[in-house]
Amino acid sequence: MSASAKMPLRSRVADVPNTDERRAEKPETGSPDNPHYRPGRAHKSNVTGYFPPEVKKQLRLLAAERETTIQRLLAEALNGLFAANGKPEIVPLEDV
Repeated sequence: MSASAKMPLRSRVADVPNTDERRAEKPETGSPDNPHYRPGRAHKSNVTGYFPPEVKKQLRLLAAERETTIQRLLAEALNGLFAANGKPEIVPLEDV
């Protein structure tokens, strides 16, 4: 058994910074200082859904056939949905 394992739990966690301190040490997600920052994703939101695996496979195949990306296919589909319901297109295809 290690020496730290013999110490009371309270003593072992006393040196761990609290959650607020740990958050303060990390750069913001949207900050260029963050190693996970992606400029192309700035001011954008993730939209997701859960579908059968066949949906993803078919999207990948269609994207390959059309030499485009799944994201661009989804943008086209969303704009078509908006147009069919009398809503303005929101997804600028040049941004995806």
